[in-house]
Amino acid sequence: MVMGPNGKVIHLRSVDRDAIRLVTASKIWIDHNRLNDCEYGILDVTRGSSNMTISNNWFREQDKVMLLGHDDGYVRDKNMKVTVVYNHFGPNCNQRMPRIRHGYAHVANNLYLGWMQYAIGGSMWPSLKSEVNLFIAPKVGSKEITWRQNGQTNGDKWEFHSVRDAFENGASFKVTNGGRVPKPNYSKDEYFQVVYVKSVRSLTRSSGALQCSRTSLC
Repeated sequence: MVMGPNGKVIHLRSVDRDAIRLVTASKIWIDHNRLNDCEYGILDVTRGSSNMTISNNWFREQDKVMLLGHDDGYVRDKNMKVTVVYNHFGPNCNQRMPRIRHGYAHVANNLYLGWMQYAIGGSMWPSLKSEVNLFIAPKVGSKEITWRQNGQTNGDKWEFHSVRDAFENGASFKVTNGGRVPKPNYSKDEYFQVVYVKSVRSLTRSSGALQCSRTSLC
């Protein structure tokens, strides 16, 4: 059961047991949440959803974190555009930070405190601009940040690009050979500043739920 408009309780049928699930949605802003230990995944953006901003969140203690794209056969997700910015991933996150199908993601100024399988992955030739993120590899296990389903590697249709990212503890990012670096094409109102990587730790320090009270401002 979920709470709908005007306080109405809605009984949902079969769902994927995610914390947040966006289906055929647009112009959504998900900001300043602390999310962990969900039954399946934390966040799904699927079935033609687009124009999403996921910012200032703290994701931790989770196997599957964030899925962008419904399934490999759902071609409407080619038009998906998602911005993932100023988030804190970890500790103890396994994979999908995010995983992208078909669409485009601009992943900028995020802090990654390790991963088990991978940090950013995809299938069906998505586009990714990873810009000025701080990737801190785990002490043991995989140091590679990226993952491609079924061994899909370099090719003209893949666009996985790393722009001024920083890598610690041996972290590595396998970029693709072909194509240009995709641009998010933000409007004037949508534009935001991407800061230098030395500021990522302090920038993401306030990620998660805001600490508000009646006597203090958020």
